[in-house]
Amino acid sequence: MCPEPVRAPSSSVIPDGMEVTGQLQYDAWWSKGWPPVEQVRPDVWSVPVPVPDNPIRYTLCYLLFGDDGLVVVDPGWDTEPGWAALEAGLAAAGASVEAVTGIAITHVHPDHHGMSARLAQASGAWIAMHRAERNSLPRHAYPMGTVADSDRRWVTQQGVSPEVGAELMMSDSGLETFRTMAEPGVLLEDGDRLPLAGRAIRVIWTAGHTPGHLCFHDEDNDVLLTGDHVLPRISPNVGLQPHTAAPPLQPYLDSLRRIANLDSAEVLPAHEWRFRGLDTRITQLLGHHQERCDEILAVVGDLGPSSAWQVTEKLTWSRGWAAVRGFQRRAALAETIAHLSYLVEQGRLARSTNGSDDSVIEYSLVA
Repeated sequence: MCPEPVRAPSSSVIPDGMEVTGQLQYDAWWSKGWPPVEQVRPDVWSVPVPVPDNPIRYTLCYLLFGDDGLVVVDPGWDTEPGWAALEAGLAAAGASVEAVTGIAITHVHPDHHGMSARLAQASGAWIAMHRAERNSLPRHAYPMGTVADSDRRWVTQQGVSPEVGAELMMSDSGLETFRTMAEPGVLLEDGDRLPLAGRAIRVIWTAGHTPGHLCFHDEDNDVLLTGDHVLPRISPNVGLQPHTAAPPLQPYLDSLRRIANLDSAEVLPAHEWRFRGLDTRITQLLGHHQERCDEILAVVGDLGPSSAWQVTEKLTWSRGWAAVRGFQRRAALAETIAHLSYLVEQGRLARSTNGSDDSVIEYSLVA
């Protein structure tokens, strides 16, 4: 569970082909301020909801109005300040908690889905997400009593020393709050429409950051709600965790390419700021992952057969490896494993172990 991923370096310079459309959001981001509630279209509003103790600072929640309903997309992290921010945003849009008829979730990280249960209880709204995302909820992905042993084995296999591994591992108690996150009453599939009368909002399955991540294309307004799939500056964490069903990097790259035809749309991400130039940003992200793969191949070439942890320590990170501490190291490790697994799939790396459950997995160049 990593609401604030560790990422490779990126620049504040807006490249040719991209345009900042959320100027107030952009200014607030770089000044470490707070963006306003904004009416993006007559029936679309943006509401910042705080994320506690995290440099990401806030999630941009969206309000979608229909003929007889109101859908909230990603209500945010469940805190008292977060609840107050959501109520204030609804009031600014001329609505209230009681007016909410539906809650649509891009993915189940707590900075997106954490407040869904509270909002649904207060409003009676349905909750919708992709089937694969429902299956990734902690109560499904981390069966009670299995977390510690599974994590210990996983950390050992990645070549992490016991003293460092202790700060990376999860526990049943640490997941207790996340296990209370709400189950959906509505399951969405790729190509579905959100059940919101008078609106044409298409569901797009964009696996990668999480298995069932969704984007929502408001076809009437030509705006694309991208969650964490595409952000204007940050490269989202795409990590292979012990509970992940399959390597996520290839699905993520495929999902980026699937939405490239929506370049006309204004992008409404869950963090940072609104922008145009989706195709340019997708090209950047594809290039970032290619550069990361090239860097990993160079590191393995220098080190020889290497564990995922050895590779992770040698890679470039936005704040420098020394500044990556605690659980963020787990996110960095998971991201590295995703790239290593992708390179194995591509036939550019070989993976080997001695066959025992607690053996260290090593990666080497394919001759």
